[in-house]
Amino acid sequence: MNSLKLIGILDKIGDKIIEQKDFLTELDRPIGDNDHGINMAKGFQAVKEKLPGLADKDLGTIFKTTGMTLVSTVGGSSGPLYGTLFMKMGMALKDQTELDFPKFLEAFQLGIEGVGQRGHSTVEEKTMLDALVPSVDAMKAAWAENPDPKAALAAGAKAAEAGVEHTKELIATKGRASYVGERGIGHQDPGATSYLFMIQVAAECY
Repeated sequence: MNSLKLIGILDKIGDKIIEQKDFLTELDRPIGDNDHGINMAKGFQAVKEKLPGLADKDLGTIFKTTGMTLVSTVGGSSGPLYGTLFMKMGMALKDQTELDFPKFLEAFQLGIEGVGQRGHSTVEEKTMLDALVPSVDAMKAAWAENPDPKAALAAGAKAAEAGVEHTKELIATKGRASYVGERGIGHQDPGATSYLFMIQVAAECY
């Protein structure tokens, strides 16, 4: 993957998040502040506007700029958390102009660890990590069995989908969703769902 390929994928991710704005906001209604989709769409609209100016930049700069833009434009916890994910990946890919899949997995793992540290959270707490962690684990396993990036991304998307479904069974212990306690059972986590859309787009566009 080079810079132009990455920009194309991020642009389509932005389109998907904007397209799903109302659905993501509806998911947030019973367990959050009823604004996840609105905030994420605003953030990725800002990202989309910056992408054309990054065509001659290295991969690290593209990821870092994406993360910083999300931090500055997305309200609530999603901005800092998704911003951290992309910025940590940017740090891992500093000055890189080409990206192979093992290097992507390494950077992505560092990004996920950054999310956990920033949110003081781990899996089974009804957060985006419940989609992120099984997704990256599935991609690593798929790559080890068959070094095919598209197949590995598809495996990651499938695992993320299962992770999102699993969040319906969990009681949130972090963020606004923790306030509703057991009443949150049956509702899927909006942040995990946002990631599901991202990895699905990446799998389709790679």
